[in-house]
Amino acid sequence: MTFTTLLLLTAALAALTLLVAPRRTTLDGFFAGQSAQGLAPGLWTLVLSQVTTWIFARSLMNAAILGYYYGIAGTLAYAAYYGSFLTGGFIVGRLRETGAGSVQDWLEARFGRLGTQCYNGVIALRLLSEVFANLIVVGLIFAAVSPGSGTAAILAVAALGFAYSAWGGLSAALRTDVLQMLLFFGVFAAAFLALVTAPGFDLGAVLTAPGASGPYNGWILLVVAGLQVFSYPVHDPVMMDRGFIADRATTRASFLHAFWISTFCILGFGFFGIQASLIGADYDNQLIGTWQGMFPAWVFGALVLSLLISALSTLDSALSSAARLVVEELRLAPRSLAGGRAVIAVFAALGTALTLWGNQTLFDAVAVSGTASMFLTPVIVVGLILGRPLALWAYLISFAAAMLGALAYFGRGWSLFAALLPEGHKYEQLLAICLVVLAVSFGAALLGSRKPQTA
Repeated sequence: MTFTTLLLLTAALAALTLLVAPRRTTLDGFFAGQSAQGLAPGLWTLVLSQVTTWIFARSLMNAAILGYYYGIAGTLAYAAYYGSFLTGGFIVGRLRETGAGSVQDWLEARFGRLGTQCYNGVIALRLLSEVFANLIVVGLIFAAVSPGSGTAAILAVAALGFAYSAWGGLSAALRTDVLQMLLFFGVFAAAFLALVTAPGFDLGAVLTAPGASGPYNGWILLVVAGLQVFSYPVHDPVMMDRGFIADRATTRASFLHAFWISTFCILGFGFFGIQASLIGADYDNQLIGTWQGMFPAWVFGALVLSLLISALSTLDSALSSAARLVVEELRLAPRSLAGGRAVIAVFAALGTALTLWGNQTLFDAVAVSGTASMFLTPVIVVGLILGRPLALWAYLISFAAAMLGALAYFGRGWSLFAALLPEGHKYEQLLAICLVVLAVSFGAALLGSRKPQTA
């Protein structure tokens, strides 16, 4: 693929996105996703929006990279995070049964403003990491095709995402998500069909592939995903925002459909990484450079376009969720179109600035935020499912344990944490951190809870 072709594809995608974005919006459209007629999104709008915002560019690359290094075990480990649609749908249903209109509503009723501020701080970092990570993938794509063009591409895509997100907020994200998901299905299906029908493709070999580094650490990550999958969806504001904007039956069905569709896409993208390891291809530029040498130009172009579509679709959703978080939950800006647009501008600028940081280890953002989210596991299990009141101090201990765990993984090379963590691969250390966080958090929750009194 030439740089000119890539530029034309990106321009065409931008034009189509701007074409379907709403021309006007209301406050309820901007913050709650309602149509111009005041209607909630329908089932398949919600499904396609859920899917496209969760199979974002970072996720597709993670699935492929883990497949390359750890074979089918690595791809299954990442796909396990998509069980979040099942756990998230269940949790949303229970929250709505209590009358809560958001996760923050439920937390504030039990832990006050301090409890919600802890939660809001975590999801603000999550949103910022999504903006950053998807822009990084855009930069990697352009740099692989034309060295030196990555920064300019990041700035251009960030500006595009800001433009229509700031204009329409959540209503714009929902409308453009439908277009972007349909485009994604088309180009990804073509690339996937080319992969599985290629003469050198062997499904049995892919399903049993050990990966370039062996499957052991892939199975370790699968266990980690199993530990994090209950809390992971609750700290994802994009998913949670979409859990409260339609009626309960539509919402429940949307989570179920989003689960199987997104899991299939992630497994399929992982096959491209596994195939690269099976043929002994060298790992080049987060696999993008590897694929450029492996596949015909049109297949590589389809993969690149899939990544660009998923990056843009997640970018607008993260920005619209940031506006809702800051305006409606943190109340740091007025509930107006100008207030929401100002928030979007800040998050777009900060996420873009972080791309200059230089960290391109894409899974680290998932591991850190997933560990930070684990304070929610005992809170949801004890407080929501078992229905026991939970003391604020227990909530705060759980929060502190998860934050320290996330910091320990992020700073595992620092002398302080290196002395405390077990020797071994970073994913073995991540598993140990998760087990400690859960042990401390559940211990505090059980000590700080009491059975509800009966009359």
